[in-house]
Amino acid sequence: MCAGFFSRLIKPRPHIVESPQVPSITHGAGMQIPEYKNKPYFIVASVEMGNTTTKCILTGVSLETGMSYVINKTVSMSRDIRPPKPGETIFGATLDGTQLTREAVTELVRDTLLKCHNDARLDIQKDLDFVVRSTGVVAEMESPDQVGDFVIALANGCLVAGVPPRKMTPPMSKENQPEKLQPFSFADRVVFTGAVAGVIPPVGSTGVEMVANEMEGELAMAGIKEGAKWTPVDFRNPCISIDFGTTLDGRITTDVSKDDPSPFAKTVGNFCGLAGAIPDAIVRGTGLVKERTGTALDIFGEHSVTGGLFSGGNRKVVDDYVNRAHEYIDIRIVPADRDRFGRVPVNARLALESGIAMIGCDCGTNSSELASLMTLGSEIYKNHGLSTLNDVIDRVCARMALRLIDVAVLQDLVPKNASIGFTGRAAISGRKPEYILDGITERNLFDEPNEHLVFVDDGLARGAALMGRCMNSLGKPKNPIGGVRGGPCIMSRRIKIGK
Repeated sequence: MCAGFFSRLIKPRPHIVESPQVPSITHGAGMQIPEYKNKPYFIVASVEMGNTTTKCILTGVSLETGMSYVINKTVSMSRDIRPPKPGETIFGATLDGTQLTREAVTELVRDTLLKCHNDARLDIQKDLDFVVRSTGVVAEMESPDQVGDFVIALANGCLVAGVPPRKMTPPMSKENQPEKLQPFSFADRVVFTGAVAGVIPPVGSTGVEMVANEMEGELAMAGIKEGAKWTPVDFRNPCISIDFGTTLDGRITTDVSKDDPSPFAKTVGNFCGLAGAIPDAIVRGTGLVKERTGTALDIFGEHSVTGGLFSGGNRKVVDDYVNRAHEYIDIRIVPADRDRFGRVPVNARLALESGIAMIGCDCGTNSSELASLMTLGSEIYKNHGLSTLNDVIDRVCARMALRLIDVAVLQDLVPKNASIGFTGRAAISGRKPEYILDGITERNLFDEPNEHLVFVDDGLARGAALMGRCMNSLGKPKNPIGGVRGGPCIMSRRIKIGK
C-alpha cells in the first residue's frame, strides 16, 4: 500500500515541450530587444489550415545554435471562414461540413498571415525568410483536382499578403540565398534531395499516392525531432512520429547502419484516419458546444496538466466508459481494398505492395459511429459531470495512441533503440501524456521508457521551420537532427556522396 502510494509521487514526468521565449538582448536602461532583431535568425512562417483551426506561426531559428523559438502565433477557428459568395465554386469542406471556396481560403490565409506579422512587428518583405504551407483538410477531398485547388488557394493567400514567390521555393544555389544565411549554409557542399530531417519519403512514391495528408505527417515528424532538442531525448532515427490533430497523420522510420551507402532513413510506416475528431464527437453530445462544429478545445483547451494524487473521477466508472468508447474505435493496418479510412483518402493497396505499414484509426466505417460517441458523451456529462468527462476523454485518447503503437509493435517496427513522439491537441493536452507514458512503461518496450518518449507542441510549425532549413541546407553539425539515435551528424556523409 505505502509502496504504491509513494511510487505515484516519484514516477517520472513525461517530457512535454512547450515553446520557450525568444532570448532578449538588453539595450540601455532595461530596454529588451528580441535576439532575432540583432543576431542571425532564419524566420519561417508556417501557414496551416486544418479542419479545426487555421494558424500562422512564426518560428525563428538561431543560426548560431540551431535552436528554434516561436516568435508569434495567430490562431482562428476554421469554422469561422466566410461563407461562399454568389458565383464562387465550392471545392471542398472541412470534417464538420464547413464549405470552402478558393477565394475564401485565399482571404483567410492572407488575413492570418498579415495579422501574425503585424502583431510581431515584422515585415513580410524584409524580415521573413521562408513560408511553408500545409493543410489537413485534404482528408475530406474527393479528387486530386480539389487538393490542387486548395494548394493554389493557400499559395495565393501568401502572394496576396506580399510574400515573394522565391520565399516559397528552395534556392537554386548558395548565391541565390540572402546574405545573412550564406555563412551558415552548406548549399555549395550538399544537394537537397527531398529528404527532410534525415528521412526520405516512401520508396517509389511521392507519398501523396498512399495517403492524402502525407505532407502533414512529414512536417509532424520533422517538428517532433526539432522540439525534442529541448529535452534529454535523442529523437533521431529510428522513430515513430504521430500527429493527433483533428485527423491522424505521422510516420515510422528505419534505423540506418554505419556502412549503408545512404545516410538517410527510409519511411516504413504511415498513420492516417481520425484523431481529435473522436474526443470532439464525445464533447458535442454534452450540449456545451455546437453540435456540428464544437470541439474539445472549446471546453478543455490545448495545454497539458499534471494530475494530483486523487484527481479525476471514479476510476471504475471512467474505465467502463473508455471501454465502451473503444468498442466503436477501429485501429489496425488499413485493408488493401479500402480507398478511405477515417474519411482520409488512401491507396492501401499501393502501401501494401510497397511494404509500407499503413496504420489507420476510424470510428465505425469512415466515421459512421461518431454519433454513438455523441450519445456516450451526453450520458457521461448528464450522470457524472465535466470532471469525469475530461478524464474519460484523456484516457480514450491515450488508449488510441497506445493501440497505434501496439499495431506498430506487431509489425516489428519498434526496435529497442526507437523513439516515440507525439504532437497535436488530442495527444498533448490534459493528462494524456501522463497516461501514454504509463502505457508505454507497462509494455516494457524500453529499459528507460521516459528517455524514448516526447510530446511536442506546434509540431507542424516546428516542422515547417526545419523543412525550410533543409531546403536551404542550414544544418548544424554540432547539434544534428539527421542521423540515428546516439550517432554523429550525417553532414560529412552527405558531402562525400555529393562529391
